[in-house]
Amino acid sequence: MPVKIGVIGCGAIGQRRHIPEAAANPDAKLVAVCDVNEPRAQEVARKYNCQSYTDYETMLAEADLDAVIVGTPNKFHAPQTIDSLTAKKHVLVEKPMAATREEAKAMIKAADKSKRVLMVGQNQRLMPPHIKAKEILDTGMLGRVLVFQTTFKHPGPDGWSLDGAKSWFFRKPEAIMGVCGDLGLHKADLMRYLLGQEFSEVTGFVSTLDKKEPNGSGKLIGVDDNAFITLKTREGVLGTMTISWTNYGGFEDNGTTIYCENGVLLISTDPQYGVVVNYRDGGREYHKLGAVATNTRQVSSGMCDMFVRSIQDNKKPLIDGNEGYRSLDVILSALESAATGKTVKIASK
Repeated sequence: MPVKIGVIGCGAIGQRRHIPEAAANPDAKLVAVCDVNEPRAQEVARKYNCQSYTDYETMLAEADLDAVIVGTPNKFHAPQTIDSLTAKKHVLVEKPMAATREEAKAMIKAADKSKRVLMVGQNQRLMPPHIKAKEILDTGMLGRVLVFQTTFKHPGPDGWSLDGAKSWFFRKPEAIMGVCGDLGLHKADLMRYLLGQEFSEVTGFVSTLDKKEPNGSGKLIGVDDNAFITLKTREGVLGTMTISWTNYGGFEDNGTTIYCENGVLLISTDPQYGVVVNYRDGGREYHKLGAVATNTRQVSSGMCDMFVRSIQDNKKPLIDGNEGYRSLDVILSALESAATGKTVKIASK
């Protein structure tokens, strides 16, 4: 039997990723969509021949669902996820999974109590170059990881959101956090995954440098648009993360370089080869792989496929609530560091 899915949120991430991926999955059935913007919800429902709602609680009560995908503004992730889990629905929630650690813990508790799958939409782990890079690191050929640098920069969600510069991404009450929650969360999770290590110390320099309110006042938006973050793992690996919504050069920079004892691993830094290995002895490897999903190039993320498989196989997904929590903890620590001017230590879990 197909997994019957309802999607909360018909904005850009819903229409460009979650909804079409749910509809395309042969083991799933898109039953309903929900958005507070009624014309938007109805338009999507007509396109995919499913039910439309403007209230997610009504959808949970009335629609015949096995699972829910939450793709709304950050503020609503926790309550909508908890309500869905309480209604005995499996949940795939967009990142950041929550606005606070307390919310994230409550979501994990709700999943445990309901005995339903809770998965977090941190899709960078599933991109082909990142899967290959993880395989290479896990072989041990490159020896111990010493240092890394990773970047994620694009022109900002105003060029991608259905609402442009009026997007909720720029409104602090709904977004809670800016580029750190958007791009930084992806990178914190990716590096945890690639290294197989947890971060112990974080220092963040976080600013709002250029993005303006859409009302013409010239006032800067209320959330961060740039950040430079330094990190240290419990095993002593050092790294930097640079994230930006002001990369106006017409391309997206989503590259990572990992410096190891026996060479250097370059991920998504070459336009032709997704992974390049430069060995210490002079040898080189070039791996031509599938693309990394970006705002301008929406290749399949693989998120819905993994979500559905986890439900059908009754197995914990690769990116469960605990994984989502640990990556969120890194970003919240970076924001705390920026606010206090001090390095923040991350407690052991």
